[in-house]
Amino acid sequence: MADDQHDQQNPTEQYPRPDFASQDQPHPGWTGPMDPPPDHGEESYRGSGRLVGRRTVVTGGDSGIGRAVALAFAREGADVLFTHLAEEQDEARETSRLVEDAGRKAVAVSCDIREEGNCRALIDRAVAEFGGIDVLVNNAAYQMAQPDGIEAITTEQFDRVVRTNLYGMFWLTKFALPHIPEGGSVINTTSVQAYKPSPHLLDYATTKGAIVTFTQGLAQMVAERGVRVNAVAPGPVWTPLIPATLPDTAEFGKQSPLGRPAQPAELAPAYVYLASQEAGYVTAEILNATGGTPLP
Repeated sequence: MADDQHDQQNPTEQYPRPDFASQDQPHPGWTGPMDPPPDHGEESYRGSGRLVGRRTVVTGGDSGIGRAVALAFAREGADVLFTHLAEEQDEARETSRLVEDAGRKAVAVSCDIREEGNCRALIDRAVAEFGGIDVLVNNAAYQMAQPDGIEAITTEQFDRVVRTNLYGMFWLTKFALPHIPEGGSVINTTSVQAYKPSPHLLDYATTKGAIVTFTQGLAQMVAERGVRVNAVAPGPVWTPLIPATLPDTAEFGKQSPLGRPAQPAELAPAYVYLASQEAGYVTAEILNATGGTPLP
């Protein structure tokens, strides 16, 4: 758990609220220039031994939710192999430092999960490093806002969104499952967009809806193996993807009933719970963390 979450606080005031400074970055975005800076739990997350010895794989672990999950997993006792894009080397080094400072093994792998061969090689690398995989977190995603309608979504953009968000998840899960023992789990990242799609994120929202279906179907398929499959559905979260893909960040998160976006540190405990034995009877579940937006 995070230390600052032990004290009772007003969740509307726990972190910065919009309006934020207007900011724009080229894709994929970087943590350093963001104002306010994202919180990944660097100063607050305190582990309690819930994942000791677990061998974990986290895609998109260089920043945002993925970095927060990698940090939390490590402080709970897990080793972490995580992916990043080639241009995110500096971000990846910081995630590695956080994992290693927690006394755990960090393996950073530059990997474009849009290619099947890369996904197979990534799982082979994880097995070579750890001897197996206990938890797979499919978190990497791509989005790019198109406020001018479906006509503005090029085939190239649609292909990148689908191949990153769905194909990569499918391949990694398919290749990882033979190495996940009884008691292991797969955790996918879906979104509030799966249920309440924003028109300017049509293609992204479509893939997030598919992740819900994939999660619920796969959970039933592998239940007899003793493997659990769940997903986390965040609402707006303050990550580098936001200034890199949305046209205006000033009011980001204001639409949430809590009036602000989540910080990555607020999402990580959901992944820890779903990976832990405390969630032993939880599978095919979508854990919503939307800041108050009601979902089915």
